[in-house]
Amino acid sequence: MRWFSLNRLTGVVLAAGLGLATSLSAQAQTPKAVVELFTSQGCSSCPPADQFLEELVSDQKDVVTLSYHVDYWDYFGWKDTLGSPVFTQRQKDYAKSRGDAQIYTPQVVVNGRGHMVGSDRRSVKNAIRKSSGMTVQVEAMLDDNALEVQLSGSLKEPGKKADVYLLGIDKEAVVEIQRGENAGTTQTYKNVVRSIMPIGMWSGAAEVFRLPRTALKMFDSKNWAVLVQTNSGEMPGEIIGAAFYDK
Repeated sequence: MRWFSLNRLTGVVLAAGLGLATSLSAQAQTPKAVVELFTSQGCSSCPPADQFLEELVSDQKDVVTLSYHVDYWDYFGWKDTLGSPVFTQRQKDYAKSRGDAQIYTPQVVVNGRGHMVGSDRRSVKNAIRKSSGMTVQVEAMLDDNALEVQLSGSLKEPGKKADVYLLGIDKEAVVEIQRGENAGTTQTYKNVVRSIMPIGMWSGAAEVFRLPRTALKMFDSKNWAVLVQTNSGEMPGEIIGAAFYDK
């Protein structure tokens, strides 16, 4: 497990990678939990966590699993081909929101709340088992003109709002690592987030968010996810709705 202080993390640049197909199917329409893994190709402690995430993708159909590649390992011999400062910033914001300054790889965050070592199978599975599930139902449709994301359900705190995010996903990426701590190995990564884009704020009533299809042309991921996440000021909070979509 590798730890880094907050002051070593800088930069926020929107990552590329989001594409949509006209036929959409939700893999986990109302999932029990969302598991976010922060990992890096340059971290020797990360492959066991990456493998565990792959197992979760196969075995836990009621869980949305996401893999974010951070960039702060890029200075130790190998530039992560999937990394982005956007994902480093998300990990940093989680630490600020919790108030514990705990940033390391591999790190798992469950439902936007507690964190644990990404390779700690027992702790991750316990967190999933204890999850009370999502309170928001997420559905989406894509026609010739726009993407529509429909939300229904309730906010736990009336009067508050939640952020709605659209994520571009590569379901699998195989990388030959030539330098750094994992030099000479070939690693397989599942459900790799390539972009994360806010598309609106939700107030708790049934609502539809529309995004022009022309705005999606710049992205090229073949799969995508929607997250509905509470916030505290600028910091992310609990994830209360999610769906993972195949093309």
